[in-house]
Order: sequence, then structure tokens, then C-alpha cells
Amino acid sequence: MSARHLAYVGEPVTLQALLLDPARSLAAQPVSSRTLLHGVVNADGFGAGWYALGRSQPVRYRRAQPIWTDASFASLAPTIASGCILAAVRSGTTAFAHDESVVAPFAQGRWLFSHNGRVADWHSARRTLYERTVDIPEAMAPVDSALMFGLAASRWSAGTPLGAALVEVIREVQTFGGGRLNMLAVDGRSIAGTTYGERLWVLEKDSGISVASDPYDDDPEWREVPEGVLVEGNEHGLTLTPLEL
Repeated sequence: MSARHLAYVGEPVTLQALLLDPARSLAAQPVSSRTLLHGVVNADGFGAGWYALGRSQPVRYRRAQPIWTDASFASLAPTIASGCILAAVRSGTTAFAHDESVVAPFAQGRWLFSHNGRVADWHSARRTLYERTVDIPEAMAPVDSALMFGLAASRWSAGTPLGAALVEVIREVQTFGGGRLNMLAVDGRSIAGTTYGERLWVLEKDSGISVASDPYDDDPEWREVPEGVLVEGNEHGLTLTPLEL
């Protein structure tokens, strides 16, 4: 699956301000991405997940239609503010379904997850690895991203840290040829992401940290993350660590 995705942690911002208002927002990127390596138009669904005050589990909104056609999302986006947000737009392939079940973010407990790319041999990987996700219902969705989410969420549920679980997923999927395994995850307080075949950019401000497939504005402080890196961000700052695979 080809996707554009972003994660944010910091001072509360509205969904409107983060996802719709910027000149190169997630709503604009489906047809005007500056850094897209694969795919053409991300018009096969979108989703946003965020954390509300006093609630440990995220709220999620997903649709199988293009983000720019959803008047309901446009009307609610100015009214919702959060200090942790993950959102994605999707470009599907004929090998996978085209309904809300395959649209990121995927959710389990307090975690949200998105994947940009593809598993090289999804059918073999699913046959072999699915049993390791048996307690993660959304891992059943008919798309490679759901399998990767299930593998990560199984580890998070067992106590593996947010970023370390993503690295372990890459190690497992490498057995089946690897692929483009660019992931983003949040838990309400932190962000983790990987550059493995697809790009990520980071923006660190006093007000918060953004990690995204594309810079959503012209801020000169955006930095591209090198290939083969684990990105981690929280209230203490941003760290980039080479993947140890």
C-alpha cells in the first residue's frame, strides 16, 4: 500500500490546523506530494486518530473515500484538539480490499499505527506470521499493513517499547523478502517511525514534534530522515537511531 502519513506529539492542536490548513497538508498531498516515491494519487481512503482528555485509548475516524470529499470530517476537524495525532491517506492496489478495514490508522489498546509501502511476499508472510497476532482483531484485515500492525501490537501488549517493536517487525518481515516497511506509531505520549524503503521528514519545535512522509509546510527546519533509521519522539525531544537488523 502506498500512503502519505504523519504523526504529531506536543501541545494540543486542532485536526484542522494540522491536517487541513497547511499549504501542503495531508489533504493536499494525495494529488501534490513532493516526495512520493511510489504510487500516484492517494484517493482510496483516509483516517485520523487522536487522544482525548481523560481517555487512554484513542478516538479514530476512517473512511474509504478521498479526504477532500468528506464534508463531515471537514466540519468536525476545527472542533477537535489533541496533543497526539496520527493520520494517513491511502493509495490502494488491486491485490487488497478497498473498504475502511484496510485504512490506517489501525488501533489496539492505546496504540495507533500506519504503514507506507508493501510487504514483498504478503501471502507467505501472512500464512506464517498471522498466528503471532491472534489477539489483535484488526490484523485480520485483508492488507499487508494489518499484518504488520498485528505483529507490532502483539509486542506492545507484551511490554516491548513502541519503537523497538517496529524494529522487530522489520526483522520478521525480512524473512519474506522485506519490502518497503515505512511505519509510524503513537501511544498517546510518543511517536516511533522507521525509514525502510520510504521517506520520513521530521520537524522539532518547542511546541511539539511532527514526523511525516512529506513536509506539510515550508518551514525551513524540516529535516529528511536518512534511510534505515528508527525515529523516536516525545516530550524529551527527538532521537534518530540506525536500525540494527
